[in-house]
Formats: sequence, C-alpha cells, structure tokens
Amino acid sequence: MSTPIAISRQHGMDAIVLESPDGARATILLHGGHIVSWVPAGGAEQFYLSPQSAFASGQAVRGGVPVIFPQFAGRGPLQKHGFARSKPWQLVLAEQTSEDALAVLRLTDDAATRMFWPHAFELELSVRLSGRDLQIELACENKSEQAFDFTAALHSYFRVNDLDEASVQGLSGLHYWDSVENVEKMQRVDLLLPGGDLDRIYTQVKEPLLLREQGISTERRLQIRQQGFDDAVVWNPGATKCVQLADMPADGYKQMLCIEAATVAHPIRLEAGDVWVGRQDLTLL
Repeated sequence: MSTPIAISRQHGMDAIVLESPDGARATILLHGGHIVSWVPAGGAEQFYLSPQSAFASGQAVRGGVPVIFPQFAGRGPLQKHGFARSKPWQLVLAEQTSEDALAVLRLTDDAATRMFWPHAFELELSVRLSGRDLQIELACENKSEQAFDFTAALHSYFRVNDLDEASVQGLSGLHYWDSVENVEKMQRVDLLLPGGDLDRIYTQVKEPLLLREQGISTERRLQIRQQGFDDAVVWNPGATKCVQLADMPADGYKQMLCIEAATVAHPIRLEAGDVWVGRQDLTLL
C-alpha cells in the first residue's frame, strides 16, 4: 500500500517533500531535479544549502545535490556543468510506503537543449529515503539514432560543523587530478582537508568513502557509496575563492564539503537506445 505525495512549494518553487514512516525527510525541487535537504531519522541536516543561493528559473541552486549533465565543469563547449541543474524536471512518481518514500523525476531534450547539445535523451532521477539511508540514482537513455558522449555527476554538498575537524577516508592509494595545480598526483593517506582551494578528481573509485567529523565531544560518520560512476570529486573553494562566489557567504566554505559521484576522466559513450545508470548511496552511521 502506498500513499501519493503531492507537489508543494519550497523556496518559492515546486517541490516534493519525501517523508518515510520513521521520520526521515528529504526535499527535492522540480527545478533542476535538485535535492536541497536530507534529514535522516533521528539525525540532523546532512546537506549544505547556501543561504544566498538564487532560487530562480534558469539559475543553478548552490548546495544540496545538483545534477551535472551532459558536461562536467568547463570540460567542453557547453555552459559550466551543463544544463540539467537549471532546467524544469517532470514529476513521474512520489509516494510513501510502509517502509520508505520514493520520488522519480524526468528530464528530456527540448528545442532549447538541442540548440547547444544536438541529441535526444531522457534522464530519470530516483530518490529513495528510509531511516538513515538516502539512495540517489541517475539514469540516462539515448533516444537518438546515433551514439553520444557525456560526463555526469551528483554534485553533493555535505554540511560540516567545522571543516578543520573533517576528513575523508577511502581515498588512500588512488590517483587524482589536482584541478588547482593542473597536475596528477597520488593520495597516500586519508584526506585531511588542507586550507585553501581544494579541487580533486579521484579516478577508479571502487570502495566506499567515509566523511568523518571528529569534534571534542561529538563524532559524525557518513558513508558514501557509488556505482556506475568511476570517479569521485572532492571540492571546497577555500577562503579566497569563496569570497568571489556571489551565491555563498564569505565564510560558507567552513561549513561545506563536496564529495561528488562523477564520471569525468573518461566520458561515457552511450549507443543509440542504450541506458546508463549511476548511483550514490548515503548512510549516516
């Protein structure tokens, strides 16, 4: 037995508020298919959402989980991070069951997207919520008659109480591209977050990652697993670049860290009629 969930308004935009029977909640804007909040059962808000973010048609939201498609960053001829995060998505399904809550949203090509990226496609974003778990799945179907290439990411912004107390485990031994210094390096120990601009693309990520915050009297451990995405991007603008971001407070970098499930290093080639699927599963331990 399932109960439909109606569209509501959040941040002045159409949204779906998922709530599982155990009290976990997540909010998804139809604008961009953008998850802007996740509160696990018995937990606190896990995503960072900038208080200065613009909630406006055609503009990207700063924080939460932007959907990056069909181009990551400026690695191509399109606008930075592509167009999916600033387009209106269609609600396919939103319901609560006896065990969880689920929303499915869809984005298809239109005349505007074909002006910049001449391919027919269908994106489907599925968000499932239960207890201390949030499962995010992004699927892309090639509706064209020819193959196309794309890069994609779930650009998750995680809230941290203090960046100096945070670390990321599971990256040791991986090669990464340092986008700040434009050089390839290897991660030899767990990532203790350095001061300043941090922008790294870790490749061939096979094992779960762990975002850990170790305070004087508190500890938080968030497990991050991914499938279908080959890379993981770790990003924080640091003090200097954060000041230059119009949609973030000057000190906002202290309260956030992006750990993104991504496929960047090697674009996905999708043949006509084929489907690609990528997931990011989050668990508050």
